[in-house]
Amino acid sequence: MVPKLLFGNLIVIKTLFLKLSPMRDRYKIIEQDGVHFLTSTVSEWLPVFTSQPYFDIVVETLKFCIDSKAFKLYAYVILDNHFHLIASSPDLSSTMASLRKYTAKRIIEQLEADNKSWLLNQLTFFKKRHKKESQYQVWQEGMHPELIQNAEMLSQKIEYIHKNPVARGYVDEQEHWRYSSARNYVNDDHSIIKVDCSLC
Repeated sequence: MVPKLLFGNLIVIKTLFLKLSPMRDRYKIIEQDGVHFLTSTVSEWLPVFTSQPYFDIVVETLKFCIDSKAFKLYAYVILDNHFHLIASSPDLSSTMASLRKYTAKRIIEQLEADNKSWLLNQLTFFKKRHKKESQYQVWQEGMHPELIQNAEMLSQKIEYIHKNPVARGYVDEQEHWRYSSARNYVNDDHSIIKVDCSLC
């Protein structure tokens, strides 16, 4: 289920991409205050999010960003090895960089507490050579940002996000996945994260 979406007075500017080094993410966010579809993926698609404490790290960090960084979350889903967001912020690159850095630190701490040495070893093994500040690399580089250009694109991306757990065979109905804004849209259930519906 995807609601009818209206952009009102939101000015949407054509997506611009900046090519970076071929060893790094190919695109960066240009329109810092625009609404974007974003993806963060665990290194080598390793299954980090397999129990509540790991999901809660991302959930609590998103809540902090909403409360403290003028971060607006319009849709999300967290799966076992990646998450998708539709979000905006006055300085989205900086907000997402902080979110990824903090969640990476917390995830490593949780893995160490749970004695998940095999995952820690993998996060060390697959760390990029230029990553000198940490023993591990939790997130793949880049977020593959896509600027939302119109209501139709927004609707399509929300539908894609909400259908992810169904497509993977985790649940039969999209609103049954606990860590998805499908619950917000279908059931008006904001108990996990309150989603901004101002574009609806």
